[in-house]
Amino acid sequence: MTEQLRLMAVHAHPDDESSKGAATMAKYVSEGVDVLVATCTGGERGSILNPKLQGDPYIEEHIHEVRKKEMDEAREILGVKQEWLGFVDSGLPEGDPLPPLPDGCFALQDVDEAAGRLVKLIRDFKPQVITTYDENGGYPHPDHIMTHKITMVAFEAAGDPEKYPEAGEPWQPQKLYYNQGFNRPRTVALHEALLERGMESPYGEWLERWKQFERRERTLTTYVPCADFFEIRDKALIAHATQIDPDGGWFRVPMDLQREVWPTEEYELAKSRVDTSLPEDDLFAGIRNN
Repeated sequence: MTEQLRLMAVHAHPDDESSKGAATMAKYVSEGVDVLVATCTGGERGSILNPKLQGDPYIEEHIHEVRKKEMDEAREILGVKQEWLGFVDSGLPEGDPLPPLPDGCFALQDVDEAAGRLVKLIRDFKPQVITTYDENGGYPHPDHIMTHKITMVAFEAAGDPEKYPEAGEPWQPQKLYYNQGFNRPRTVALHEALLERGMESPYGEWLERWKQFERRERTLTTYVPCADFFEIRDKALIAHATQIDPDGGWFRVPMDLQREVWPTEEYELAKSRVDTSLPEDDLFAGIRNN
């Protein structure tokens, strides 16, 4: 196949692209693949999670602009293109009972109507492969679940000339994947490797929570080798300074251990219009040689 390969990653908020599949994207960029991140919301209702920046009145008042600048920096680090779909962050409701979602937010949009924006982007960019979240959103944030819903609609509709005729010439992506980088086998492997080396593991609480919530194991179909790009992934994540503490648990596993124990990022093949054999080590398996 001589046609330009193109990958689209659909994410809910700025920073999601750097914590889910970032090393994969950087790897493909290095190979000449055209990579586009579609960011559904501006992260306007995101909390300031970095304790070093909490209480800064400028950041609190201008969170939307701050997060946009963070996204610009992460995009440059990863070498990807990026587009905003323009929806408003829904926030993460907390409490019992949960409060209602705010009026006008992303999660309250009509799914078919909201998918139209993504259909237009798909038809403009023409990706062969799309990545997004599973039906649980990866974790049950309303914006992540909504991202899944509109991506599923858009994947099927983008190639149908009768759907969204105002959104441009039809284009049918060939494969759709769910990000599954936060999977139990990876977490257990890193946890046990740290303990074997007499080091403290940040994953103990994660594994306990998995037991409590009886989280269903996902089917991992695709393991993309990308260990050489883990440092770029981390730099992109740190660029989202309001969302990540550079001294926090995300970065407590030594890089050489990560590369040795778990040198891949994982995906679940959800839809494919090409023949491929599982497991895969390439999101473009079945496409490159067709």
